[in-house]
Amino acid sequence: MLKTKGYNTGVVGKWHLGLGTGHVDWNERISPGPNEVGFDYAFIMAATQDRVPTVYIDNGRVAGLEKDDPILVDYDKNFEGEPTGLENPELLKMKWHHGHNNSIVNGIPRIGFMKGGEKARWVDEEMADVFLEKAQKYIREKKIGSRPFFLYYAMQQPHVPRTPNPRFEGLSGMGPRGDVILEADWCVGQLMKTLEEEGLLENTLVIFSSDNGPVLNDGYYDDAVEKLGTHAPAGPLRGGKYSLFEAGTRVPFITYWKGRIQPGVSDAMVSQLDLLTSLATLVGSDIRADDSMDLLSVLMGDSKMGREELILEASTRTALRSGDFVMIPPYDGPAVQTQVNIELGNDKGYQLYNLKSDISQKNNIASSEPELLEKLTKRFNEIRGSKSVPVEQLELK
Repeated sequence: MLKTKGYNTGVVGKWHLGLGTGHVDWNERISPGPNEVGFDYAFIMAATQDRVPTVYIDNGRVAGLEKDDPILVDYDKNFEGEPTGLENPELLKMKWHHGHNNSIVNGIPRIGFMKGGEKARWVDEEMADVFLEKAQKYIREKKIGSRPFFLYYAMQQPHVPRTPNPRFEGLSGMGPRGDVILEADWCVGQLMKTLEEEGLLENTLVIFSSDNGPVLNDGYYDDAVEKLGTHAPAGPLRGGKYSLFEAGTRVPFITYWKGRIQPGVSDAMVSQLDLLTSLATLVGSDIRADDSMDLLSVLMGDSKMGREELILEASTRTALRSGDFVMIPPYDGPAVQTQVNIELGNDKGYQLYNLKSDISQKNNIASSEPELLEKLTKRFNEIRGSKSVPVEQLELK
């Protein structure tokens, strides 16, 4: 959409939206990828920091790859002679808790098996700096041109494995998880400083958000649980990452535009889906999407009239948010994902919560509000297109 209005587009950081057509040859140009779906420039990691291959992808090609040291990747079986976290714990500098016990890179066990590409492999502790520098370079170079630009800067922090740069190690007092949150905060500050130095703050809309709620132990022993103390990452909210409760689906969302957006807090409900249509309005495009609302006035702080409803999603399960109410249909499966110690929202009966009076979702009013439950269930089924939503069991590989 932005490209049709003359924008140069770039993505730097975590992608994890899929690469190639299912069987990727990491030694050739990887396509389709970000460049094929709208980005002029793309410097990304292959998937996530805890998965192989542990390499950067620069406009479709593995950065720093040597032809005589090709990359081999397999998510089912290991390559002969390659150590793993499961079989070689003596080689680890970070111990795995669940799932992350395959190939070892930089002393950290990963998801999946990898061989080769030795000089192309990243250094985990340098990753935040690498992505920040690429983002800063993109901004400085695009400022010179006459075209406006859009940058999607997807920081990997604080996703596991949490590997702070030595500059931040130990600063939080809450282990690697606390340290990488400090590092992420610093990265945002450095990016804003770059925009200021380049004289772009008054002409740039900055949107900061997240993909899910908090999680402590997400696959590695890194003192996230042990050093938490009395801090509650989700505040009064119930659940966390993987959960249909508010702590899983309600995420940070901040808009900033120097001289245009006045500081403040809005209770308007918005979805990240609304960014497409809202930004289309901002740049004068008539491109729209059926599930994306024009909430530009809300993003700008000019209005507090947001969405009335939206579909919540967590690990393939869905629920309905309507006004102040959340309706979660019945789901099979465990109530708590014990590996991460988070309530998932699964229950054999319907759940209905009034967030205005019960932000912590402690009081299920489904039985006492049958008419409201019937109304919201009907609406949920209208949007979802079926009365029985298939559920996949949550599996943390």
